[in-house]
Amino acid sequence: MIRPAFRLPLAPLVFLSLAVLAGCAPKARALDSEERAFDGQNYRVVSIDLRREPLTLHWRDPDSGQPFGTIDNLRQWGEARGRRLLFAANAGIYDAAFAPLGLHVEDGKALEPLNMAHGNPASGNFSLLPNGVFAIYPDGQAAVETSARFKADGRKTRWATQSGPMLVIDGKLNPAFVHDSDSLKWRSGVCARTPHEVVFAVSEAPVNFHSFARLFRDGLGCRDALFLDGTISQIYLDGEGYAGAPAFMVKPYAGMFAVFAPE
Repeated sequence: MIRPAFRLPLAPLVFLSLAVLAGCAPKARALDSEERAFDGQNYRVVSIDLRREPLTLHWRDPDSGQPFGTIDNLRQWGEARGRRLLFAANAGIYDAAFAPLGLHVEDGKALEPLNMAHGNPASGNFSLLPNGVFAIYPDGQAAVETSARFKADGRKTRWATQSGPMLVIDGKLNPAFVHDSDSLKWRSGVCARTPHEVVFAVSEAPVNFHSFARLFRDGLGCRDALFLDGTISQIYLDGEGYAGAPAFMVKPYAGMFAVFAPE
């Protein structure tokens, strides 16, 4: 006797199909990269969800005490420990000895103090006031503040870098910026668009401060944003390589931000 073919009822089949599709559907990305055109210039913009991707800051190899210096050295250090580098960017401004020029906090430990000195021409863009601090706090929230406001708040930080100048302050461009300035350089910066969403950007060609600040305020919706560095700035993305300044312009860094894949 020929038995009839076994058939699942329609409802379980629909449920099974939906379950398979749900398993295959791409998940929202915790680290998102895009090429952004704004006001005639191109930028690489990286958004990081701090609730899902831990953003860390690195200056020296904790074993040898030697500065990492380059993103590639940091990548190799991670690989030796089974950790793939997903993202990296140079942090705040540093001095001729390749040490951070201002506050530098790694995992709750301040390796350099807050620098409230004013008007020192030797400190370059850092003396273009107000400068500021990008910090990630123990509760996992991030913020960009002027150095004066950060000092007044007195909050303990887990990761922090001080740089300058501030690009955007309470939704307004730094008043020191000139719209048609001919000071054109590759530039990088950072903002906390929300307490859990950090946005890094680097220009793909030389731009002035005014244009770069407008990218953060008008293009990325940031109320407070901080300049990180110019001329030598790059962003590294796993699978995509480097964006920003060309390789021949890059010099050793002091601090570098990183996102490593989980161990």
